[in-house]
This record gives sequence, structure tokens and C-alpha cells, in this order.
Amino acid sequence: MTIFEKIAAGQIPARIVHEVEDFIAFHDIQAQAPVHVLIVPRKCITRITEADVSHADMLGRMLLATREIAAKLGVLESGYRIVINNGRDAGESVPHLHIHLLAGRALAWPPG
Repeated sequence: MTIFEKIAAGQIPARIVHEVEDFIAFHDIQAQAPVHVLIVPRKCITRITEADVSHADMLGRMLLATREIAAKLGVLESGYRIVINNGRDAGESVPHLHIHLLAGRALAWPPG
């Protein structure tokens, strides 16, 4: 099991901000911004390139949940960035698809 599966199963504590049947969102313990939340499917999909059409509905709902999460955390109006890393060179550190929601400060462009 990945660390994200263990968090989703309640085996590892986390500061959960959003939870539905097939995905969960929680604060990243290695935050890269004042607000840094990970939105993670409960069932492991290794990375976005491993997702298929059967995951489309859930992935869409995960993206749409960013608005509700940003509103809960008070950053909807000021803005936020969403990021999906794919592979080692992109910064992927856990082999379990997840969306980063980053906010709470001005975010530079390009990232990296």
C-alpha cells in the first residue's frame, strides 16, 4: 500500500479537508505553499498515464472539488494552482496519482 492508501484507509493520521467515497483531500506534510492540499483517489492509480476512460468521472470530480476545497480554505478568490506530476523528472515522489492544490502566496511562473 502507498502512504496515500494508508491515509485514505485511516491507518495514518492526516488533516483531512474533503472526503467522498472514491477520493480524499488532506494537507501535505511537506507543504510548498501556505496552503498545500493533496487530492488523492482512494484506489491507487500509479500516475496519470496509467488512468483510463474508467477513471474519467472520478478524475473530473477531483478537479471540480478543487473549487470547494479552495473555498473551504479561504483561497478561492485570491487564486490557487493545481498540479499533477507524472514521473520522476516531473517531481513525482509517491507512485499514486494525486492533484496538488497550492495557494496562500503569489506563485511564480514558470514553476520549478
